[in-house]
Amino acid sequence: MPTLITPEFKDDLAINIDALLKDFTEEDFFEMCRQNPDLRVEMSKEGDIICMPPTGGETSGYNFDLIMTFGAWVKRDGTGKGFESNALFVLPNGAKRSPDMSWMKLERWNKLPEEDRKSFPHICPDFVVELRSPSDSIKDLKEKMEEYIENGAQLGWLIDPIQKKVYVYRPGAEVEELDNPDSVSGDPLLKGFVLNLKNYFG
Repeated sequence: MPTLITPEFKDDLAINIDALLKDFTEEDFFEMCRQNPDLRVEMSKEGDIICMPPTGGETSGYNFDLIMTFGAWVKRDGTGKGFESNALFVLPNGAKRSPDMSWMKLERWNKLPEEDRKSFPHICPDFVVELRSPSDSIKDLKEKMEEYIENGAQLGWLIDPIQKKVYVYRPGAEVEELDNPDSVSGDPLLKGFVLNLKNYFG
């Protein structure tokens, strides 16, 4: 049964909107997002619409630094396409997710139909990053990271400036928990990319 969820109150506030979403199609969801560009939403595989709260200034700064640093590598490397947090992907399990940052091999991106690329791409990125903000539940973020891997991501980073940890996710491997690391490497998928974490955990 679809519900409307705000993550910071997830245990307390879940508004049942089943009647409203009875005939709610993917095109309706796209139109809702188009008409409300300031509203960040995701949809779980169960059909729950999740409203994402705005980040604070510090987290926004971390996001900006992450995009700038990774973007420079993407341009130098030239083998893939990068995305910031406004990109929404329809995963194979039906969930609609917007990673804080993601990347996909060009060969996979170029195979998508043009209309799919202009709307919500029906594909899971190869690399995803979630950056925890104070309003985020670490449990929810870990579940989201596992979902990315189950749906085709080859590498995932959950960066937690609050606990000064990085969780590294890969298919068929145990989650690697890094405690207050100076940096994290994207090899072998992201050849030569290393993210300096001193500004995040300082």
